[in-house]
Amino acid sequence: MRGALSLLGRLARHPSGLVGLVLIVIIVAMSALAGFLYPDGPWTMAGPPRLWPGADPRFPLGTDTFGRDLIPALFYGARVSLLVGVSAAAAALVIGTVVGAVAGYWGGWVDDALMRLTDAFQTVPNFLLSIAIVGIIGASLPVITFAIAIVAWPMIARLVRADVLRLRTYDFVQSCKIIGMSDLRIVFQQILPNCLAPIIVTASVLVANSIIVEASLAFLGLGDPNVMSWGTILNIGRQELRNGWYLTAVPAVALVLTVMSLNLIGDALNDVLNPRLKERK
Repeated sequence: MRGALSLLGRLARHPSGLVGLVLIVIIVAMSALAGFLYPDGPWTMAGPPRLWPGADPRFPLGTDTFGRDLIPALFYGARVSLLVGVSAAAAALVIGTVVGAVAGYWGGWVDDALMRLTDAFQTVPNFLLSIAIVGIIGASLPVITFAIAIVAWPMIARLVRADVLRLRTYDFVQSCKIIGMSDLRIVFQQILPNCLAPIIVTASVLVANSIIVEASLAFLGLGDPNVMSWGTILNIGRQELRNGWYLTAVPAVALVLTVMSLNLIGDALNDVLNPRLKERK
């Protein structure tokens, strides 16, 4: 707990980290307060259709083609984007970390087999594979999360494998072997904690990428029809792009700010956790 608070404090003192934290806190607050502020949900037809932002004080951001207020849609969309982004990133981190750790530590045929599997996933364009998985299995949040995670883990696997290959030759690992510590304990208690810095930095990038992929799938009509996401708003607005471009501009700005905040946090984490890299710049 103290380590997490210390990291958060150092992150808040970093210029880009502070901006990223402020933005992401606002977005998290939007998702948390969505049900409290708008208990009727985002699907309620609250006013005239195609109402431009500022035309009616009751709807500051306007309404869509069905007369639904865009503000509740943004709040509930933040919930969906964060849920999918964090869940997919977490699943990809678990899969990639395990694969990379096993391949890097044991080496030999195990390493060859796992890396060829990783290569097989990387030869297929990630977004096309996500579309194929969602199109075959069906569009739902669990399936979308799985589709995003299954194409994201190879990056983590290669990152962890490289660190494990380096760390397994260190003296502290050899000492653990001498005292009889099992391989699993060495990997998960000694080696992986020393790989946390690059994994944490990459996690922010994974969350941002997952949010973009989810929005892209929903924009193409492959999102969960039972939830309102920013990609769903984009999909609705693309049919009105000439006459009501605000329908795509509003969720697009939300996506840009969210992804930018995560990238700023990732850059700040890289400087905080790897101060030597900052000194070399």
